[in-house]
Amino acid sequence: MDSAHTMYVAQAIHGLAYGMLLFLVASGLTLIFGMMGVLNLAHASFFMMAGYFCYTVLCLTGNFWMALLLAPLCTAILGVLVERFLLRKIHTRGHIAELLLTVGIMLVILEAVKVFWGTESLVISTPESLKGLVSLGGLSYPVYRLFIIGLSLLVLGFLALVLFQTRLGKIVRAAVSDGDMVNALGINVPRAFMLVFGIGTWLAGIAGVAAAPLLTVFPGMADQMGMDAFVVVVVGGLGSLSGAFWVSLMLGELNAFGIQFIPKLAPVLMFAFMAIFLSLKPTGLFGERE
Repeated sequence: MDSAHTMYVAQAIHGLAYGMLLFLVASGLTLIFGMMGVLNLAHASFFMMAGYFCYTVLCLTGNFWMALLLAPLCTAILGVLVERFLLRKIHTRGHIAELLLTVGIMLVILEAVKVFWGTESLVISTPESLKGLVSLGGLSYPVYRLFIIGLSLLVLGFLALVLFQTRLGKIVRAAVSDGDMVNALGINVPRAFMLVFGIGTWLAGIAGVAAAPLLTVFPGMADQMGMDAFVVVVVGGLGSLSGAFWVSLMLGELNAFGIQFIPKLAPVLMFAFMAIFLSLKPTGLFGERE
């Protein structure tokens, strides 16, 4: 394989890894919006919190796999508490109240991490079992990035199973269409929505732990990922998981090749893509006009 071909393949896999990581964050955001109608602007802050939880678990146990299990769980618990004691109280007041509340939560989380963990960047090492390179047709590629792709596909399969093959998924999808009727059948809709919010923040938590060895954990960690996830949700179609998946892959490749060929314009490529796409299809890739 010649050097040019090797570079293209490597960048394509880089883009796939970033796209799958982005999907983990965006899927939770679009799940919460699609099922509950809540545009949670604090979602990327839960992603950041998972990175800090991962650091803390590693300091206590030294075990990355324990961190991968516990940090997303702690993030989900935090999300459930936010939904139960904050969002649920203002959910009936409309989107403006929800947006203001989630912006407030985002700012509180940002200040909390500065108080408890400081403002310095925290470096998290790649676990020993996932270090090194693997040969792919003559191309040496980091094992950890391939692990991120595999983990994301595993979570995607789990998410599809929960939503379309379980009683919870059926209840939630029915509650979105007609919450009053589902309530009349004796099903606790607020509890179902609380579980959905917990699953959404759990997804952000998994992404936060997976991203921690690639990125340093610091208070601004949520900013770029939050903006990219927002672009994914809007372009994919509000509430569309399939749209979020395909747009995440497209934006991952756009980011990878943009950094390689036009690095000065790379930071604005996603927003240019969003502007052009929405001018052609305002409802997004799989969105429907209400």
